[in-house]
Amino acid sequence: MTLQEVKFLASQGEGLKIEFKKKVAFPEKIVREVIAFANTAGGTLLIGVDDDGTVSGQRYIEEEIYVMEKAIQELIFPVLEYEMSSIKLNEKKGVAVFKIPFSENRPHFLKENNKKQSYIRVADRSVQASREIWEILRREKNPKDIIFKYGKKEEILMKLLGEQGRVTMKEYAKAGKLPYFLASKTLVRLVLANVLKIHPQESEDYFTLKED
Repeated sequence: MTLQEVKFLASQGEGLKIEFKKKVAFPEKIVREVIAFANTAGGTLLIGVDDDGTVSGQRYIEEEIYVMEKAIQELIFPVLEYEMSSIKLNEKKGVAVFKIPFSENRPHFLKENNKKQSYIRVADRSVQASREIWEILRREKNPKDIIFKYGKKEEILMKLLGEQGRVTMKEYAKAGKLPYFLASKTLVRLVLANVLKIHPQESEDYFTLKED
């Protein structure tokens, strides 16, 4: 990637597929952005770019790259593929470009405090993924025709959606007097069947009918 291309990317602002960092001060936090890109639609992480999109560069960019690559290797599982390149602005400063593809091995997770956490990209933010998102990411890699019977629990769900326009897993479980695992399983199956659409949120995801 050329400096001109980096400046053009930076001028677009942060969004679904691009994130800026001035430096790798907290690599354990930055890897969340990398995971989110890999799980959602791919993206580009620029190191040495200010929040306002100014390509100011970073001193000792090689050290920043080393720290970032070490974090990707040690904190993300399964192993995540990416491309890295660096561009010198002058003798002292440079920019690092990490290109993260939409991963075939998704979902990827963060190894942190013995917890299994994953992230997805929502607009210009990376948010923690719910278990429903995990399951959808895992199963959509090998799409199969989903067959389901329209029974009482589906009827309750459709009634809720008709009244409210959208529903969370907990709302559905309460209305249908269902255990959480069964409500979750039903919603995931209907997303994979292209009946519902999931809307990831920082607090709690919600579901709507999928528009044609």
